[in-house]
Amino acid sequence: MAYLIELPSHSDHRGNLTVIEREIPFQISRIFYIYGVDSSVRGGHRHHATQQAAICINGSCEVFSTDGITSQTFLLDHPNKCLVLQNVDWHTMQKFSKDAVLLVLASTLFDPMDYIYEPYQ
Repeated sequence: MAYLIELPSHSDHRGNLTVIEREIPFQISRIFYIYGVDSSVRGGHRHHATQQAAICINGSCEVFSTDGITSQTFLLDHPNKCLVLQNVDWHTMQKFSKDAVLLVLASTLFDPMDYIYEPYQ
């Protein structure tokens, strides 16, 4: 099941620095970000193999996740909140604020055969 981790952040009078690389529980093979989202719902899939970590580095959004047994909605509203999605987590992303930038780190390169679009029953 998906879970949140708090990324270590360091702050002083110069600003904030948040560390990612040693906190993600898998090797990162792909990085992408989603922004400029209207009222659309994104995602709507799970994966055969890919694990993902999602960080809303600006603004906010919600991520709904279910592993077929447990369902939960996560609010990503701070750049030190990181949502780890396992390959079995069917998920959607919605309620993006106008300024939202959702950074996604993935364990595999893009492969259209890795996607499972049918939700759990």
